[in-house]
Amino acid sequence: MSGAAPLADHLVHGMGTALEAPTWPAITAAEAEGVIGRFPGAGRLVGLRWHSPRPFSAATLLQTSRGEFLLKRHHRRLRSSADLAQEHAFVVHLRAAGLPVPEIMASAEREGAFMQGGWTYELHRKAPGIDLYRDRLSWTPFLSSDHAFTAGAALARLHAASRNFAAPARGARPLVASFTILPSPDPLAAAETYVAARPALARFLANKPWRREVGRLLAALGEGLPERLAGRPSLWTHNDWHPSNLLWTGDGDVASIIDFGLATRTSALHDLATAIERSAIEWLRLGEGADIAHSETAIALLAGYRSVLPLDASEIETVVRILPLVHIEFALSEIDYFAGIVAAPEDAAIAWHDYLIGHAEWFLSAPARDFGAQIMEAAAA
Repeated sequence: MSGAAPLADHLVHGMGTALEAPTWPAITAAEAEGVIGRFPGAGRLVGLRWHSPRPFSAATLLQTSRGEFLLKRHHRRLRSSADLAQEHAFVVHLRAAGLPVPEIMASAEREGAFMQGGWTYELHRKAPGIDLYRDRLSWTPFLSSDHAFTAGAALARLHAASRNFAAPARGARPLVASFTILPSPDPLAAAETYVAARPALARFLANKPWRREVGRLLAALGEGLPERLAGRPSLWTHNDWHPSNLLWTGDGDVASIIDFGLATRTSALHDLATAIERSAIEWLRLGEGADIAHSETAIALLAGYRSVLPLDASEIETVVRILPLVHIEFALSEIDYFAGIVAAPEDAAIAWHDYLIGHAEWFLSAPARDFGAQIMEAAAA
């Protein structure tokens, strides 16, 4: 197994800055050998090269007699083969439109995933490009404004390619982005509907004043958003656009777009706000007293986007207005995952207090107001 870390030493990203023992056991060579035997195009296993540090599934880069592949394993309660079929259909659509996304390998049953025991497996051919951000934590800024500009342009190309993908949104699955609360004429009622559709989430929140807390944040940060978002076109979006979900060329261009696990139907402006939230604010440093926002990253990302698709000042203002609350539905989805699938109430509490509430409250601060003002000033220049 040349190149792969010993399985006993395998650690993954946690809820903070420290690496942690994985929730999901690392994929073994014997397991990988059995799985790739279900994929006729994969060849014979040579060895495992690397285990992913991402925490919500297990993944390994493996070498076979026919090249390099990424094997991912999900708990079946998190992703069924039908769930992955929705995701894969979007990736196949983008690939047909010329976007640099992974090639999904077909099983002997001509499907992109299969279920075995308590797991669901999928296999991708290794996407081309340099994985510059592979070991960097969530909410890590781009290494340069040039990378942010290039990433913004790639996101615009993805949005252009997704306009004629007509599939409906994915259902109420854990760890899937969505955009139902902020556009609603009654956002708090929409939040109640969201929670009610997820029993584990509802149980976790049952003894918390969550309606009061979410209502407070909506009142402080969401005024006028439903009117701004009314009638905005919906489309399938990536919803997890950050540096480590992009592979790079040697001269700093985007070589591949990866990890569509959160993809579903939202809107272009939601996806843009998510990209800024993921890459321009160092949330893991919140509370250190440092300036955690990188306005130059957000400005470069938007400039790159506008180099491909038009985006007027009103739309950029809407992105800035969405930004303080864009994380709410995914935070609720994380709570659903931690409280339900993995039975980790401590992590669910972190997602509630630190992520959902803490991130929104930061946007009430002076540095956050300056951050938004700098973005708007650059847009008007």
